[in-house]
Amino acid sequence: MLRLPASVLVLTFFLALVAWGRNQDTKIFSVRVSTKDASERNSIANAGIAIDKVFSDSVAFIGTEIEIDKVKNLGLKYKVNNISTRKLDFPSSDQAFHNYSEMIQALDSIQNKHPDIASRFSIGKSLEGRELAGIRLSRSKKQDSLPTAIFMGCHHSREHLSVEVPLKLAEYLASQYETDVRIRNLLDNREVLIVPMINPDGAEYDITSNDYKYWRKNRRKNVDGTYGVDLNRNYSKGFGGSGSSNSPSSDIFHGPQAFSEPETQAVRDWVRSRKKTTVLLSFHTFSELVLWPFGHTNDQVPSQIDQQVFETMGKKMASWNKYTPQKSSDLYLASGDTTDWAYDELKIFAFTFELSPDSMFTGGFYPGASAIEPTFKANIEPALYLIEKAENPYAVLKEQKDPLQLIP
Repeated sequence: MLRLPASVLVLTFFLALVAWGRNQDTKIFSVRVSTKDASERNSIANAGIAIDKVFSDSVAFIGTEIEIDKVKNLGLKYKVNNISTRKLDFPSSDQAFHNYSEMIQALDSIQNKHPDIASRFSIGKSLEGRELAGIRLSRSKKQDSLPTAIFMGCHHSREHLSVEVPLKLAEYLASQYETDVRIRNLLDNREVLIVPMINPDGAEYDITSNDYKYWRKNRRKNVDGTYGVDLNRNYSKGFGGSGSSNSPSSDIFHGPQAFSEPETQAVRDWVRSRKKTTVLLSFHTFSELVLWPFGHTNDQVPSQIDQQVFETMGKKMASWNKYTPQKSSDLYLASGDTTDWAYDELKIFAFTFELSPDSMFTGGFYPGASAIEPTFKANIEPALYLIEKAENPYAVLKEQKDPLQLIP
């Protein structure tokens, strides 16, 4: 019989615990770390930690004892709190949230009620074979013939509110078409494409036991036995750089290579195929932020005019939802995300909204069903603005109407 050295057996046992534990019963904590500047924030992100909220003097994240040890090794001060568990699928108080099958039913309902302007489509399938379903809203039957706005939700499993907002946007546009002149004009002259759940496998996994799992990634089984790739670190621009991790157990594991996951491959091929897309919005939670590229570097985008468009549009949208507008990397560096890729390769004006609430202490990833309606209402005007400006985003630089004096 082959006898392995004790050190190998210990290492194997440890890796097995990590692989099994994070997916099952490993204790997770809410951690707040004191930070002085972006450099210290970047050091935390580069340690493989998924930062959930940036404060002026600290950051907060959800993690295990492994992540806490990483912070300790960085020599930073921190505070740890236990996370209370909540029952589901979804808990009775959260039944207004849509699981995967309910989301599909909602899209089908929109199409069935409004066949003249709404049609279901799929951009591909997830790792576990779930359809990545979307809805097209336009009076025109000819696809890719009009300026196009794309909206996506749920790259990260635990961000269930990021499913509800684009789904409610689809329902709102379809239901208001006959009675609202503004909506009718938009859908007569634009294509609006909405995919509410990019990561259905992870979203389903997060709600399949007695407690929310705070799961972030997809459900890829990694070579070391751990699970998951962070889909919003798996795009090609800046892949493998700062703010992502090559450790499969990390919540920000970028995967073995760019576009290694069927979910990101589907987004890539779909967006590439749409020749008239000018604006894109990816919904995330939480923190109440309007973000634009770049995230993988502190540099501005190469075009000064494009930078002005990003800032103008971002600040204008923030004037409505009252979020904080800023370049993504002003928070901390994060490589391989959706918006950096969409702008860099396709020159789409791509934004990320970190939806409500503003912090873990006001609900975090699980703010309850009462957050759905006010969060959606806060973001109706920004969404309509993006759809309007899809015809020519550069036109925003010529507009003088700016009562809040937000446009530089």
